[in-house]
Amino acid sequence: MYRLTIKTGFAAAHNLINYQGDCENLHGHNWKVEVTVTARELDQAGLAIDFKVLKRETNALLDELDHKYVNQHHFFQDISPSSENISRYLFHELSKRLNDNNIKVERIGVWESDNACAEYYE
Repeated sequence: MYRLTIKTGFAAAHNLINYQGDCENLHGHNWKVEVTVTARELDQAGLAIDFKVLKRETNALLDELDHKYVNQHHFFQDISPSSENISRYLFHELSKRLNDNNIKVERIGVWESDNACAEYYE
């Protein structure tokens, strides 16, 4: 098995729902996002997946959130846009775009600060 990870990010505002504290107020983060995929085999070029493709698909998805109010995104209409829920959303959406007979999204890590990360995996 091979494991590949990229790091990227986005900046956006949100407020947590049903949270008793300051984070229930509107605030923003410069989120860092780690995407890890696995592959069983390499292609003829010796690649599991081109990093360029992995970055392009990830950043296309992050463009939906970048410099936006995350609470207004369709996925977060009924759930709190916590780092946990953002990581789950990104996992499922990237899985639709990338998973095939060889590539599988393994985990998504969403860092809301240098010291706090939520990961989602299945």
